[in-house]
Amino acid sequence: MRKFFKWSLRAVLVLAVILAGVAFWKKDDITRLLAVNSLFDEENIINNFSHMDEMFFSETLALPEATPSPLLANPMDMPDLSAWVEARAVTGLVVLKDGALVHESYYLDTADTDLRISWSVAKSFLSALMGIVLEEGDIASIDDQVTKYAPSLKGSAYEGASIRNVLNMASGVDFDEDYFAFNSDINKMGRVLALGGSMDEFAASITARANAPGEAWQYVSIDTHVLSMVIRGATGRSIKELMVEKLLTPLGLEAEPYYLTDGYGVAFVLGGLNLRTRDYARMGQLYLQFGVWNGAQLVPSDWVLASTENSAPNRPEGVGYGFQWWMPADGDEGEYFARGVYGQYIYINPTKGVVIALNSADRDFSEDGSNLQNIAMFREIAAKVSGE
Repeated sequence: MRKFFKWSLRAVLVLAVILAGVAFWKKDDITRLLAVNSLFDEENIINNFSHMDEMFFSETLALPEATPSPLLANPMDMPDLSAWVEARAVTGLVVLKDGALVHESYYLDTADTDLRISWSVAKSFLSALMGIVLEEGDIASIDDQVTKYAPSLKGSAYEGASIRNVLNMASGVDFDEDYFAFNSDINKMGRVLALGGSMDEFAASITARANAPGEAWQYVSIDTHVLSMVIRGATGRSIKELMVEKLLTPLGLEAEPYYLTDGYGVAFVLGGLNLRTRDYARMGQLYLQFGVWNGAQLVPSDWVLASTENSAPNRPEGVGYGFQWWMPADGDEGEYFARGVYGQYIYINPTKGVVIALNSADRDFSEDGSNLQNIAMFREIAAKVSGE
């Protein structure tokens, strides 16, 4: 019995040493996985959203030729924002009117220098890059199948889908976008990202379809990653390199942004861009100006128009969607916006010449009416600065 006890104790000690070694070897993976599981906790979310590079793989987008392009200030009175700011856990708000900075404010102990997570606002940046690559001829047509440029998707649910289908979120792929279900596809994807897996392999592993390509709109975040696979395949260049050269450097950002990446250095294009709030506003102003910045046509004007037209097929009631941009279903002024979870927005009102960039840490973002409340406030702000 004593001999058995000694053997058992020795086995337990050996197992403990092995587990300790594995824990040390996989320390970073475990840290990132724990970060995923606590990312949106009430006590962490505000700080996390301004420090995503401390928890995930990331890469700074160096802007070697960047000359910051300051926004000219022309302060204007705002409507009463206090109740809305508190209800929606706003962290940063920037308002432009006719290209001038008329308001900015920061809350919940954040600062104007914070690099804030875009979440799905990043999708609209990638849409802009798609338009540039298309104009330059690397992609022949958005009616080409995605497998023409991303052959690793052959045999997946994306086979047979066109670039247009994917831009419209009408790929037909069966994908569970429930952010609050542990085993949803979107959360499985988050664990792939945290543990250093391959986003390309994750996309290619999806085989189930909900609809035929082009048949119906369904919001599927991995669609945007597939667009990045198309762009990379067509150009032979990384998204990070293209984004810096074609869009971010010419925009004259105030600070070097960064992308979250997978374990292979591939940009997390569907939600991993991190910028200052003023720099999100610059993107909105670029689109308000039909892709022109400082006299240069960065994004083709016809692409801006096509992207922000309500073109997705068979949309549910109350939803308007173009090429990775949203439209209010009741909008009568040509409004459109980029939108990310937990309250990230770039809102553009062409008629009034107003751009609003919003960053938030709104844990109640999925409540019925939260998006409508934000759009209503944007409209109120736009009316106020337009003298209405």
